[in-house]
Amino acid sequence: MQRLFRLNGGWTFFKRGGFGNPIRSSFRSPAQTLIWPSFLIAATSTYYRPQLRNETLQPDPSGDTFEMGLYKASQNELARHVLEKRSRQLAHCRSKITRWLSRVWFQFKDKVLEPVLTTWRFVELSILFFPVLLMYPIMYFGHKVKISNSAKSVNTTYGALLWYRLLRHVLELAGPSFIKLGQWAGSRTDIFSEGLCAELGNLHSNAKKHSLKYTKSQLSEALGITDLSEVFDEFKEKPLGVGAIAQVYVGQMSTKFVEDRKLELDAEENRWCAVKIIHPHAARKISRDLKIMKFFAETIDMIPTMEWLSLPNEVEQFSILMRLQLDLRIECLNLARFNDNFKDSFQVKFPKGFQELTSRQVLFEEYIYGFPMEEFLRAKDDLKDPNLSKKVSDPFIDAFLKMLILDDFIHADLHPGNVMVRFLKTDKYGSKSVSTEQDCYELVNRLKVKLKTNDDSFVQELQDIVTQYTPQICFIDVGLITELNKRNRTNFIALFDSLARFDGYRAGELMIERSRTPETAVDKEVFALKVEKLVSKVKKRTFTLGTVSIGDLLDQMLGMVRGHHVRMEGDFVSVVVAILLLEGIGRQLDPDLDLFASSLPILREFGMKREGRSILQDVDTLSMWKIWLGLELRQFMNLSVKQMHDLVKTDQLCPNY
Repeated sequence: MQRLFRLNGGWTFFKRGGFGNPIRSSFRSPAQTLIWPSFLIAATSTYYRPQLRNETLQPDPSGDTFEMGLYKASQNELARHVLEKRSRQLAHCRSKITRWLSRVWFQFKDKVLEPVLTTWRFVELSILFFPVLLMYPIMYFGHKVKISNSAKSVNTTYGALLWYRLLRHVLELAGPSFIKLGQWAGSRTDIFSEGLCAELGNLHSNAKKHSLKYTKSQLSEALGITDLSEVFDEFKEKPLGVGAIAQVYVGQMSTKFVEDRKLELDAEENRWCAVKIIHPHAARKISRDLKIMKFFAETIDMIPTMEWLSLPNEVEQFSILMRLQLDLRIECLNLARFNDNFKDSFQVKFPKGFQELTSRQVLFEEYIYGFPMEEFLRAKDDLKDPNLSKKVSDPFIDAFLKMLILDDFIHADLHPGNVMVRFLKTDKYGSKSVSTEQDCYELVNRLKVKLKTNDDSFVQELQDIVTQYTPQICFIDVGLITELNKRNRTNFIALFDSLARFDGYRAGELMIERSRTPETAVDKEVFALKVEKLVSKVKKRTFTLGTVSIGDLLDQMLGMVRGHHVRMEGDFVSVVVAILLLEGIGRQLDPDLDLFASSLPILREFGMKREGRSILQDVDTLSMWKIWLGLELRQFMNLSVKQMHDLVKTDQLCPNY
């Protein structure tokens, strides 16, 4: 197994389609065999390339989570594919000389060509990043300014602002690996400064779209067709979106194709689909970049006092995130699991993935035509009715808390660009949707057209639709999810329990005890006292009619973590970041949002329906019951205080006669 993993990535160094069909010659002289260059050796072999389809991917039992099981299975399959491909090529060689030359060519590519190309990439990156390093001292100069993005704003020096922006632009120029690295770093306030994270939150992909010709070739190869008309009645040639790793198209599958492939559609037979295709050579470029990142991480790790960062481990975690996105079958299986988790909720929707059509390079999924959450957030203030915004925020918050508490399967990229809103008509009980796909399309299209044309009636139209219809929250782009293994889930529940009981000192102790490297933490007692002081402030606010911002609480705790060298597990931090993103969107829609209070219905379901029988056998479940009962008591006390406040305010407690 180790040998298989050492070959991981080797497949990307082969040119796609670089081996042609065998030359059927009746005679070949020894001289011809000897003088042929190595890159044409495969002319003596039959090219064979099996499609690695979705149904071939099953989670590896050795993975500690569903996602890690898929990752290991994908990497093992890839390594086997490389070995099998080379074995077939050698088996079809017609002479010992060509077989020897083939082996030499494999060794040359692995041991010489690839290191040379990686070194050239290193030179290219050095040219880009060396000026950034030289300008680092300007961070300490200049007046105070504010850095803002959609999630937060922080104060820093003007020199730091210039350096952060320079770094962001260089990351965008460096390619998909470094764009993703910057986006990942922007979420790690436990490692990097708040100013840098805020600026990297503005990072966007400047990836160029790949050609339509490449798209057609990938679809033809994946589906075994010669022309797109065999699949689509309509195919929009302009990409719907272009990301760092892939780009997305929209098309309507033909009825004949659906019947021939025996595809399962929804009840209304919606044949519109989104097709995601990975950019050419993306895996090859990312593989080289990851090798370079690993080299620098190991170099920095050797510097005294820097080992607490555990950069080699962080690069390994980042490598897993990147490779997960290079196998689109994993995203398709994530969609299947999300759809199963939310099959009873008509207010939450995920696209249906077509596993029969999906391969490593190509993803087919249902196309959802929704109103972007980004646009709704911009327009919410014009609605002038907080209850309308709350109609949208409630199902969004409930969906996330269900992912977090009940399912332990969380969408890891919950920014507004990956969330859309549709509007449904429900029955008189509000228990199910009676709208058709066409009804949803017409409502959303009306809004989009008026928004695009700056129609003055847009706000009134939006207000009427939100008032008369029930919002449906649609989540897309589920290539990355967060799933806590048993150890991390135990740690998270213990911390959540401490925070819910406002035991800040214990929360600080738990964060150190259960960190990745407890021995590297500095001033442990001071850290626990700081957390205690922070939680005490929150406690005072809670019982003076204030709402708890658990996102703000966790954000400040991550800042303390960085200052005291407390190394949290990556998945643990991912959950915290997801909570920050969720509360950021939720509070824009509902300023009075209290995640502790919002989690009560989910905790009730956890306690009453799913886990009641195992309470005495599962310590985690017992802890969740304690959190539930504690929050019920807090909610009762808050309501009592609020009712008393309202009575006094309206002079109903001691009315004047």
